[in-house]
Amino acid sequence: MKLSRELKTGIIAIGGILLFILGFSYLKATPLFDNNKTFYAIYKNVGGLQPGTQVSINGYAVGKVNDIRFKDREGNLLVTFSVDNSFEFSKNSIAELYDTGIIGGKGIQIVPVFDGVTLAVSGDTLTSKTKPGLTDLVQENLAPLQSKVEGAISNADSLLINFNDILDAKTKKDLQASISGLNDLIQNFNVTTTALNTLMANNKEQLESSLTNIKSITDDFSKISKSLSEAGLEKSIAGLQKTITSLDNVLLKIDNGEGTLGKLMNNEELYNNLAGASKELDLLLQDFRLNPKRYVNVSVFGKKQVEYEVPENDPAATIDN
Repeated sequence: MKLSRELKTGIIAIGGILLFILGFSYLKATPLFDNNKTFYAIYKNVGGLQPGTQVSINGYAVGKVNDIRFKDREGNLLVTFSVDNSFEFSKNSIAELYDTGIIGGKGIQIVPVFDGVTLAVSGDTLTSKTKPGLTDLVQENLAPLQSKVEGAISNADSLLINFNDILDAKTKKDLQASISGLNDLIQNFNVTTTALNTLMANNKEQLESSLTNIKSITDDFSKISKSLSEAGLEKSIAGLQKTITSLDNVLLKIDNGEGTLGKLMNNEELYNNLAGASKELDLLLQDFRLNPKRYVNVSVFGKKQVEYEVPENDPAATIDN
């Protein structure tokens, strides 16, 4: 069967129109023949959301964004998207705008609600919500940090200005001299350290011998301490303390005038009597030495005993008187 030229032209024209309609629908991400539910959501800012972006539920693609246009004069945006009829959810579900990746890009995910109320039907406007993306979170946390960094830089700049004001020519010269002196001190310290290391290396055997002797002395002292402890030193010290306590009690009684020795120590009259008796005994012995005839008068041949006369300057005369 041979087709006429007019029929061929008509078929080509109809095919071109169909291809145009299909291509236009594809570019607008709106299927020509579908059985999806259409929903709406209103956002203040869509963050670069484009028609044709997938709509997902729990990470599974269930539809696409069909259209984005301004809703009112305040700049609010009305987003139209379609969702597959195979999944049902409540009309209180949320259409959440979120970041699809680290680099960027926005998508819509349905946060389904199963509260037993009326199910969402085609043409409903769902509650909208925008989930902060990584960039938003970074900017939110970075803003306080940026303010602190700027403040720190400002304070550091002020500190450097004040520091430059303090470091005048004389101060810089003195500081350089101090650093130079510190360098000399470090060099001298290095020389001293080297000399000390050399001294220790040359006298290593003597040092080891000295340390050995010190250890031996310490061990001997430890043995002596152990021997004293085992010899009953604690018991001896306890006895000495007891003796000292008893001596303190005796001295206390003497000081209080108790006992014979206490009375002798504290009775002034008795002391005066003893002092007087001692003086009289001394005079008596002196008189006996100077005038023995006064006390001893022996007559061998029966002569009459001569009466003794006391000399005028005799010290004993004071005793008789």
